[in-house]
Amino acid sequence: MEYFSQPMSTEPKLSFKQQQLIVRENAIVDATNQLLAKKGFDLMTMDEVAAEVGIAKASLYKHFPSKEALAAAAMIQLLENTLAFVRGLPADQAAIDQLKSVLQWALLTRMKGGLPTLPAENTSLRETLLNNTRYINRLMDLNELMGELIEKARAEGAIHKDLPTDVVLFTIYARSCDPTLDYLRMNEQYNEEQVIDFLITTCFNGLH
Repeated sequence: MEYFSQPMSTEPKLSFKQQQLIVRENAIVDATNQLLAKKGFDLMTMDEVAAEVGIAKASLYKHFPSKEALAAAAMIQLLENTLAFVRGLPADQAAIDQLKSVLQWALLTRMKGGLPTLPAENTSLRETLLNNTRYINRLMDLNELMGELIEKARAEGAIHKDLPTDVVLFTIYARSCDPTLDYLRMNEQYNEEQVIDFLITTCFNGLH
């Protein structure tokens, strides 16, 4: 009789304390995400994040030394979630429909309060993000994946051949943060599905 042993994992097992730290950091990032989406970076405070998680502010600083570091962690989480979504799209789906699915997912995420709002003109925040290797790598990965989809959609005739890839890419990114969504939701004349459909239609089909 032959016996087959299961392959041994080469990854070191995390201690209970390490697992607790990871769970707490995830809770901190989730709370930061919600507060950034609700209030924005400038109005969010470290006190609010600590209160939301239910920990002392001193404990919060042990995980993240600044508000900028918190925002960077929230952006990294968003990028990783977006990458997972893009990589999970059906391979047999037309590229233009994949791009529409990405925007739909982003808008739904925003409606649920999971899309952080960051000011573009904040110098310290910008420097923190640009100096964060993990953030830059995730952003480059996402831009590359989205760029491939855009070029494929152009080759399939679904995107105007004269539109540069980066113009299309940042148009989609901008639409995911478009304040039109908030105005239409406050109007209460349209349901969430209609609002998302309007934004996707105007992004990809224009106004004609």
